[in-house]
Amino acid sequence: MPSTDAAHAPPYCPNPSCPYHHGRNAQWRWIRAGFFTRAAAPHRIQRYQCRHCRRHFSQQTFRTTYWLKRPDLLMPTFHRLLGCSALRQIAREFAASPQTVAAHAARLGRHCLLFHERHRPRGPIEEPLALDSFQSFEYSQYHPTLYHVLAGRSSHFFYGFTDSECRRSGSMRPGQKRRRAALEARHGRPDPRSIELEVAALLATVAPQPQRLELATDEHTDYPRALRRLGHLQVAHTTISSRAARTTRNPLFEINLLDLLIRHCGANHKRETIAFSKRRQGAAERLWVLLVWRNWIKSFSERRRDATPAMRLGLAGHRLSVARLLAERLVPTRVALSPRWARYYWRQTLTRMIPNGALHRRRYAA
Repeated sequence: MPSTDAAHAPPYCPNPSCPYHHGRNAQWRWIRAGFFTRAAAPHRIQRYQCRHCRRHFSQQTFRTTYWLKRPDLLMPTFHRLLGCSALRQIAREFAASPQTVAAHAARLGRHCLLFHERHRPRGPIEEPLALDSFQSFEYSQYHPTLYHVLAGRSSHFFYGFTDSECRRSGSMRPGQKRRRAALEARHGRPDPRSIELEVAALLATVAPQPQRLELATDEHTDYPRALRRLGHLQVAHTTISSRAARTTRNPLFEINLLDLLIRHCGANHKRETIAFSKRRQGAAERLWVLLVWRNWIKSFSERRRDATPAMRLGLAGHRLSVARLLAERLVPTRVALSPRWARYYWRQTLTRMIPNGALHRRRYAA
């Protein structure tokens, strides 16, 4: 006999093929199907069965700690990823392996990506925007990376990002030039049009509908070419010299502040560091965590402890806590990801030096 206890009722069937997967329905029938025990708290977990598709699942299926042997690490890892800790530092603190912490960081990144996709603005963007390409590197300094970040100039809302791998440039010694040539001969050169393509992909993802945008950038020559690829947008593009004083009067102040926060919160983006990301995929997952924290948890002003960027944009009525953020497990079959950001979820951002990097393999609705 199906249960009628709404407080403990499963919200949906976790089987993506089941017609009751996409939301609670009064006609959906499920039954309790015993319990199982585990080492971590809570130790006794209720099991269920969908009466329609016969899939078995449990209370744990709908928690962000699903299939984790160390569920106690998830929330501390969230805080330490924003506290400029490297993965091995986190692992030493909690007597865990670095691979365990990396798995938790990847799960947090995927969860924050789905959270942002579910709650980000859907209509026309009414505030002016600022865009910049934040520079870091993966694997070694022979593999620089640009993260194209977009922020609202009124709300400071972090709308999203894409990334581009770049060729090492700047002054190099003769030996460094030979090393770069050898690496490029073995692994190939990055796409010279990557910045243009990825900036266009970011704007097309954030503003998929025909609309008018006000956009401020620096004088990078690839930005105008990227805008010409967006026929559905009417963009009023303003360029500002990167040498202009980075004060609050600078039209790029909001994006400069975001760049500062990324370096301040992430050990992997310091100028001189041994905590750099081995893969762009891992750096992107950490950046999704920072994006959600910046938009929904962090106050606009640290001193005044006032509204978050999401509250200023009218997307939320109060600041979100980390516990509330991680209270509900999100699955990609219930959140429509854009094609570009879906590559981040499935860990398809490849690093040339690690061609066999692990992908995310779906387990049921994970």
